[in-house]
Amino acid sequence: MNASHIQIDKLCFELIASSLPNHEDVRTVISGIKINNDLERIADLAGNISQSTVRYLQHPPVKPLIDIPRMAELAQTMLRDSLNSYVRHSTTLGTEVVVRDALVDDLEMNVSRELVGAMLGKSETIESALDLILISRHVERIADHAASIAAEVIFMVSGRDIRHQRKESSTVS
Repeated sequence: MNASHIQIDKLCFELIASSLPNHEDVRTVISGIKINNDLERIADLAGNISQSTVRYLQHPPVKPLIDIPRMAELAQTMLRDSLNSYVRHSTTLGTEVVVRDALVDDLEMNVSRELVGAMLGKSETIESALDLILISRHVERIADHAASIAAEVIFMVSGRDIRHQRKESSTVS
């Protein structure tokens, strides 16, 4: 993934340098660079999830894994939909992805709260609970990157920058 990341960046810079593109071309290239960074971070986070999962499986389970698989499914769907919004130039699908990010945020908060409670109740669960907290946090970050990709698609297609609107609206409500 790292080699692809570098290659895509290089192609984007060459495209900018080769001509004087119009506004839409500039937005497309800039969005491509940012989306490339998000995809590279998602790959890194997937590796982190793998490492934490290997550690977690070496200990007895802390709690039933209900919310984390649901979070992972939502994050995967968000990523798939954000990439589809890019391919289709769909601001509607991109907006749907951005809205779904709050669901994953809420699930991650609930998982962390439950696991902190488990650690306070039984100190022998601390290692396992910390691994699950890390896994849920990494999944939540993947969902954030999927939402970031979707926001870039909205910018690329419409010229509308919704990044700070999304953060402001989520902190106000």
